[in-house]
Amino acid sequence: MSLGDVLLGDLSLKMNLDFCLRLLLACFCGAAIGVERSKHFKEAGVRTHLIVCVGAALAMVVSKYGFADLYLPDQGTFPGTRDADPARIAAQVISGISFLGAGVIFKREGLVRGLTTAAGIWVTAAIGLAVGAGMLMIGVFSTSVVCLVQILMHKYILGPDAYATNQLHFTVKNGYEFNHALTEQLERWDGTVLDSAFSRNQEDGTTDYDLTVRRRKEISYAEMKEFIAQHEEIISCTNSSAKK
Repeated sequence: MSLGDVLLGDLSLKMNLDFCLRLLLACFCGAAIGVERSKHFKEAGVRTHLIVCVGAALAMVVSKYGFADLYLPDQGTFPGTRDADPARIAAQVISGISFLGAGVIFKREGLVRGLTTAAGIWVTAAIGLAVGAGMLMIGVFSTSVVCLVQILMHKYILGPDAYATNQLHFTVKNGYEFNHALTEQLERWDGTVLDSAFSRNQEDGTTDYDLTVRRRKEISYAEMKEFIAQHEEIISCTNSSAKK
């Protein structure tokens, strides 16, 4: 038996190529949805949607075609497999792995982390199903696609996924003047305010500002230092940032 026969399993080369094309189409569909969501600054972006889409396509291919080896060419079945429903096991694996993926997602200070990792765990489970079902070529191809996407999109971040989120906190003496200064500064930084909260301390008259700002690059320490130096009304300031 040649290596090609092992990779193809019980399916023809034409069918395997057809499955690969389906997975590629799923990549484009998922990426298209992710681009649209990213433009609206949603936490699940291009990579997350792409991986989930290709994983779902892979699970469907495995469920429909991954069990051809259970049946003999003469329409008989292997001993012990009569009326078996192996696709039911695949469905349970996909459902169960979701709980594991949920364990790596967390939210802190309004920022969601771990979505792409959770999607990666989910699609990894689907790849394992493919390999276990004997669909080796599909499993290897899916692994290559997911790895290539992850590597390239970490190195060459595209479009809205390149945005970084900053959590800014200011305590100021004169809130009225600072409002105008902050608005002008955000325009110069080309930042978009995703969330904001203001509170006034009745005891000393200071005002606290909490903002979630997203822009192409993280707001650097040097930029914050320059802004603080220009405004004496700022009593304290903190800036925590994280790339998506």
